[in-house]
Amino acid sequence: MLWLIIVLLFVMLFMNFPIMIVLLTTGLVMMLTLAPNIDFVIFIQQLASSVQSYVLLAIPMFIFAADIMVKGNTANRLLDFVKDLFGHIRGGTGIVTAATSTLFGSVSGSSQATIAAIGPPMRKRALEYGYQDSHIMGLIVNSAGIAILIPPSIVMIYYGMLTGTSIGDLFIAGVIPGVLIFFGFAAYEYFIAIRKKIPVEPKATMGQRWSSFRRALLTFGFPIIILGGIYSGMFSPTEAAAFSVFYAIILEVFIFRSVKIKQLLPIAASTGVITSVVFILLAAGGSFSWIISYLRVPQALTEAVLGNNPSELQVIIIMSLFFLVSCMFVDSLVAIAILTPIFFPIASQMGIDPVVIGILITMQATLGTVTPPFGVNIFTACAVFNKPYAEVVKGVFPYIIIFLIINVLLILFPDIIIAYRYVL
Repeated sequence: MLWLIIVLLFVMLFMNFPIMIVLLTTGLVMMLTLAPNIDFVIFIQQLASSVQSYVLLAIPMFIFAADIMVKGNTANRLLDFVKDLFGHIRGGTGIVTAATSTLFGSVSGSSQATIAAIGPPMRKRALEYGYQDSHIMGLIVNSAGIAILIPPSIVMIYYGMLTGTSIGDLFIAGVIPGVLIFFGFAAYEYFIAIRKKIPVEPKATMGQRWSSFRRALLTFGFPIIILGGIYSGMFSPTEAAAFSVFYAIILEVFIFRSVKIKQLLPIAASTGVITSVVFILLAAGGSFSWIISYLRVPQALTEAVLGNNPSELQVIIIMSLFFLVSCMFVDSLVAIAILTPIFFPIASQMGIDPVVIGILITMQATLGTVTPPFGVNIFTACAVFNKPYAEVVKGVFPYIIIFLIINVLLILFPDIIIAYRYVL
């Protein structure tokens, strides 16, 4: 019966049912057939309790702050600053794209917002300097994915809420993998520019660099507020999210004056729509997670896949593969809701650091957003650039290989993830 229900889950997914319908239907079928004595009211209570955590309040506020910045001038200021620093070196246009996406990700926490804000101006600039369209779109799709690893990250917030892991530690631990991926992209852009003889941009003067730095300086307050505030103990993650909204309003409305006060209401309405979708997914995922835990599905799957005495490396590899494949087909938050209750108890019992588990899961979520067939960043790029799926996908594979290399490096040497503890 259990395998029939798993088949039902995947059949509904491939029939393109909405994810929340798939999770709710499968969860209800499992409860009614395998645990008929459970009161239906308990299932409803699980739906509600899955979104009642105080920590989850950070999600709509980080989304709201990102929406304000996309509407405003933050992205252009960051773009001008990075361009004046790196635009003149070989492959500089590609490096500027990756660096600006990484920086914008550190203030927005959203890969889709990064594509919308950074994508159009960088694509236009790259095409002028001789880049192929598929090349620059592939770079934008993948470098925007770094936003999931660089704090603030909704994936990390949700994982931290599910497992009780410090979100502040997760945020700081995500910086090293994010920077490693950026350096991998930058090195690729440098060598591909030499091979294809892509021209460089004019070198900015010191005066231009100083001017662009001053214009971008206040935008660096976002990572300082989020990381510095949380790690120093001044803010909880939720309080940091609220302060990031306040800071975004101060910058964009009163200092940069790129957003009018009357625009905040429609921006907030858009945030509300996105938040409602996210929270419906979290509620459905939470109820599904509860029923599979009640039925001891994790233990059954563990014995079937891992055997009785798996090593730490086996657990990490199998866990990473499950999350990677799942995030390629469904929303990363849903995959985390389903799989975390299965693998987290096993990995933590093996003595694997919860922060390491969280960053590896986030890494698979990042890969899932950029990997065909259903990577959400690919579809976002299709919409933003008005280009067909096949043309966008054509340029993503070199960067996916870089992602995979960093992924394997972190799996084999997980101490890289927690190296910050030796510094701070």
